[in-house]
Amino acid sequence: MRRNTMDCGRSGTLNRGAPFTLHFFIAGWQVIEMLGWFSPRIFLGPAQRNLLKRGVPVFAYHKLTTPPQGTRDPFLCVSPNRFESQLAALRLAGYSSGQLDEWPLVHEHETPKAVITFDDGCANVLEPGLQILSRHHFRAIQFLVAGFLGQKNQWDVAKGDVPESLMDEVQVRQWLAAGHEIGSHSLYHGNLRHLSQADAREEIFASKKSLEDRFGVAVQHFCYPYGSWNEAVCDLVAEAGYSTACTMRFGVNTVAAPRFELRRIIPLSSVELLRKCGHRLRRMLRPDRQGPARSGTSLRTADLPSPRELG
Repeated sequence: MRRNTMDCGRSGTLNRGAPFTLHFFIAGWQVIEMLGWFSPRIFLGPAQRNLLKRGVPVFAYHKLTTPPQGTRDPFLCVSPNRFESQLAALRLAGYSSGQLDEWPLVHEHETPKAVITFDDGCANVLEPGLQILSRHHFRAIQFLVAGFLGQKNQWDVAKGDVPESLMDEVQVRQWLAAGHEIGSHSLYHGNLRHLSQADAREEIFASKKSLEDRFGVAVQHFCYPYGSWNEAVCDLVAEAGYSTACTMRFGVNTVAAPRFELRRIIPLSSVELLRKCGHRLRRMLRPDRQGPARSGTSLRTADLPSPRELG
């Protein structure tokens, strides 16, 4: 299956010039952090509004809580109050709720749409999320790790992160009854790009069947664990019968966007996005690090917003 690819290679990983690029971004982040209090640009600030005019935004959330003590990635947490203010800002800017089921969504300046997604199925999303989404008339999709429903985020705990409770079957049914959707985030949150063909197939196919059998709904959408994928993984997702797949590549989606390579936006301010990049890069470069800082984590040039997109 032939698709459009990025100019940094099929999986988008950095080339041998990466060390210079990494240090460049770290230096840039440190400067911006020092001057961050000068920046008026926040969520849906001028630069982000200009970006959203180019295509349909798919926003990527994980947890609706304040960062717990000891968490390895505090930027995966958004407080309920902040989530509420972000949806209110989208509504004020004229955005209505878009669904992956409607893909390809046509970007129209008069009636723009935004898609809200959650990864992992964290239980802390359920209660505040349902209330806030309802108040602002948004629907969302929750990408579930099918083999860990009602358990903890074992893929993170195994690497020293704090445990988070995941939605159980009762909570997922509550999510569905409120009019929201579910998708697959694989069976056990494995790094599909690093697995054998047989194991990757199991993660992709079995998770879809498990969720459909449990909840009696079609599971049409997939989200790559860690944002890690390549052409072989994309082909398996298509073969399994999914309609779309979400990456962690930064950006918006035009009608021509490959449906198994949808871009997303982490809903942070420009300064926070740079801090997140710096946080990840420093973890990757720390001298005592043995192997990947987080299994499956690999920096891609296309994952990083450009200075113009950040504003």
